Amino acid sequence: MKATTIRVLDLFAGAGGLTAGFRESSTRFETVRAVEMDLAAAASYEATFGTDLTYAGPIEKWLDEESVPTAVDIVVGGPPCQGFSTLGKQNEEDSRNSLWVQYATTIVRTQPKYFVVENVAAFAKSRQFKDFQDAVKPDGALADYDFDFQVLNAADFGAFQSRKRAVLIGHHRDLAAPGFPEASHSVLSHRTVREAFDGIDWQTGSNELPPDRTTTLGGRTFAGSFTRDELHLGRDYASISQKRFAAIPIGGNRFDLPEQLKADCWKKHTSGSGDVMGRLHWDKPSVTIRTEFFKPEKGRYLHPEAMRAITHYEAAILQGFPPSHKFVGSKTAIAKQIGNAVPIPLGTAIANRLLAQF
Repeated sequence: MKATTIRVLDLFAGAGGLTAGFRESSTRFETVRAVEMDLAAAASYEATFGTDLTYAGPIEKWLDEESVPTAVDIVVGGPPCQGFSTLGKQNEEDSRNSLWVQYATTIVRTQPKYFVVENVAAFAKSRQFKDFQDAVKPDGALADYDFDFQVLNAADFGAFQSRKRAVLIGHHRDLAAPGFPEASHSVLSHRTVREAFDGIDWQTGSNELPPDRTTTLGGRTFAGSFTRDELHLGRDYASISQKRFAAIPIGGNRFDLPEQLKADCWKKHTSGSGDVMGRLHWDKPSVTIRTEFFKPEKGRYLHPEAMRAITHYEAAILQGFPPSHKFVGSKTAIAKQIGNAVPIPLGTAIANRLLAQF
């Protein structure tokens, strides 16, 4: 007889993208504790999945202050990746890169059956990945475990965006390796922006979040909570931005702008990324949704045809967040939570693979 509940510990939980994916897979997955140091993100997690679930603080402090939950089946999490992200100059000494040690410490203390680490694709080239490899050697801190590793594209698992993530799935050596989920979509059947935005009004609502709604966590008060569908927010664009939007055709980008509308830095750089000030393609998955998707100068974040960047609501849709998900914080804080999340369909595919082991 299969156990009714699969106990999950969620580290670096953010607003709960991985948990949302696991819950979409099966109600058997039950979060016993979540750890998140960003208070607004932790408040979003609690607003969505229940109060008193989240330790709102750094993982190292949590390990000092609390006893780890017992009988944990799966530990999941994505230690912050900015230290070795390909988006900027790599910094091997970035303190965030040492957080894998706290992740490993948690595995040692909880002794789960399985663990999942997700991160940027560049993780495989980092010193931290080698540290994980060393940790599972016979004399390593995680000698009772082994792991497998793949880079998975969320679009291959039904997400509305192309987003490659490094996924490491570990297992206790007494258990067989669970393997990885098989792709449900090919390049020819990837879900598209057109599907994602079907029925969404091109006109946005208010420029501001609904007022008179607050949440308190960790001694701080935040705006919210707000449902996914309340986040179809506009922006006050400068005149020059409006002119640029009007000049960029369907599928276009900054290279389509006339000289008088180009920023000086664009005039000097006539090659390079075509995603800057680019429009999303209707009939392809979106590009990776990052934390500043509301700034079209940061990437291909213009609506396919409307004269604006995509909204928080649209970004959440592209990430796969369900209507029931709640968000807490400022517009910038919520954008960060959306952009940092694991696409829900990818989390579901990983969860389905693990579910089959129980």
